[in-house]
Amino acid sequence: MTHILHRQLRGTLPLAVGGRGIRIIDDTGKEYLDASGGAAVSCLGHGHPDVLQAMHAQIDKLAYAHTRFFSTPVAEELADNLIDHAPAGMSHVYLVSGGSEAVEAALKLARQYFVESGQPQRRHFIARKQSYHGNTLGALAVGGNEWRRRQFAPLLIDVTHVSPCYEYRDRRADESSEAYGARLSAELEETITRLGPDNVIAFVAETVGGATAGCLPPVPGYFRRIRESCDRHGILLIADEVMCGMGRTGTLHAVEQEGIVPDLMAIAKGLGGGYQPIGGVLVHERIIDALEKGSGFFHHGHTYLGHPVACAAALAVQRVIQRDCLVDAVKALGARLSAQLHARFDANPHVGDIRGRGLFMAIELVEDKPSKRPFDPALRLHARIMSEALARGLVVYPMGGTVDGQSGDHVLMAPPFVATPDEIDEIVRRLAAAVDAALATLPAKERAIA
Repeated sequence: MTHILHRQLRGTLPLAVGGRGIRIIDDTGKEYLDASGGAAVSCLGHGHPDVLQAMHAQIDKLAYAHTRFFSTPVAEELADNLIDHAPAGMSHVYLVSGGSEAVEAALKLARQYFVESGQPQRRHFIARKQSYHGNTLGALAVGGNEWRRRQFAPLLIDVTHVSPCYEYRDRRADESSEAYGARLSAELEETITRLGPDNVIAFVAETVGGATAGCLPPVPGYFRRIRESCDRHGILLIADEVMCGMGRTGTLHAVEQEGIVPDLMAIAKGLGGGYQPIGGVLVHERIIDALEKGSGFFHHGHTYLGHPVACAAALAVQRVIQRDCLVDAVKALGARLSAQLHARFDANPHVGDIRGRGLFMAIELVEDKPSKRPFDPALRLHARIMSEALARGLVVYPMGGTVDGQSGDHVLMAPPFVATPDEIDEIVRRLAAAVDAALATLPAKERAIA
C-alpha cells in the first residue's frame, strides 16, 4: 500500500535505494544501467563525490534565503559561470526549479519584453507539433504533445503549431535536406503572415526534439532560416534546451551547432544533473535593457528561485564537466553509441530510424520498414520494451505517439557523460535483447521475421 499518488495508479514500482556511476540499485540489490539518465538528467551519474561535497558545504553555510530579500554568493557564482559559457549576447540567467518553470518564465518574459517595448498588442506564440516544453499550463500550451494536452485543452492558451523538423518521415524523396528546411521555414513565414507579424511574440522550439518524437535533429540551415524570419519580423526566438542542452549533444549548448543565438534559452536537466531540482532561462542583453529602461522588474517569481543548495549542486556539476572535458567525452561516446546502434539495428526490419546527436539518441520502431508504417498503438510496443529492459537491468526512455501523438513508438537513450565505452556497448546489448523480446510478444501478424 502506498500513499504516494504515482504517475500510474496500477502496478508497483521497484524501490531505488542507491546509485553509483551510471547504475541505480533497488531494495533487492538489483542493479540497473541508467541508460537514459532518468529523463536525460543524470549527466554525471549518481553519487559523484565533488557534487555531494559541494552540497554538504553549502548546507553547512546556508540552506535557503528568499530572493526577494537576498542574493547568495553561490547563486552569483553559478550565474557568472553560465554566462561565461553562454552564446554571445546572453547577459543574465533567471534561476528556477526545473524545465517547466524555465519555459513558463521564458514565455512571460517574452510577453513582458514587448509590453515594456511599447508593443502590447503582441499576443501569439508559434511552436511546433510533436514538441514537448513541460507540464505546467503555459508550457503545455506551447508544446505539441497531443496526448498530454488533450484533456487539459480547455485550460490552455491558444498557440499556433507548425510542422516539426522530422526528416525521417516528412522530407520528400525529391528534396534535399536543405530544401526540406527551406520548406519548413516558408511554412513559418506563412503562419507569421496569417497571424500578423506585429501580433506574434515568439517562436518556441527545442533545438533537438526530445521526448515526444525522440531526438529529432534539425536539418542543416533550418535554424538559421528560422532566426532570419524572427529577426525580419521582430519576433523573439525561444530555444528549449531543457533536455538537449548543457553538453548532451556534444556542445555545451545545442544551438552552437546551428550557428545562431536565441533571445531566450531554457535549460534544466543537465544543469544540475539531478542532484537538486534546478533550471534556468538564459536571457539576451537586449531583453534586459528593455526591462531596465521600463518597469525595472520581472513580474514573476517562485519561492525557491536560486535555491542555494541547488545552485551549489549545479555549480559543482558544471565545474566537473569543464574540468574533466566531458563535453568532448560526449562526442566520443556519442559516436560509439551511434555506431553500436547502427551495427545492431540497421538490419532489424522493425527499426526504421536511428537518430540523434552526442549522447542523445533514439530508435524509432515500425511495423513495416519500407513504408515506415507504425505499429498499432493498442499494442503499446514502447511499454513492452520498457518492461523487458527493466527486467534486464536497463533503464531507457520509451514513448508512444511518436508520429502524430497517437501512432508510433521510439526509445530514447541519454546515458551519463561519465559512462565508459564498455558500458555503452552493454547498454546496446541489453536494449537489443529487450527489443527482440518485446517484438516476440506481439501477435505474429504484427511482426516480420527478424
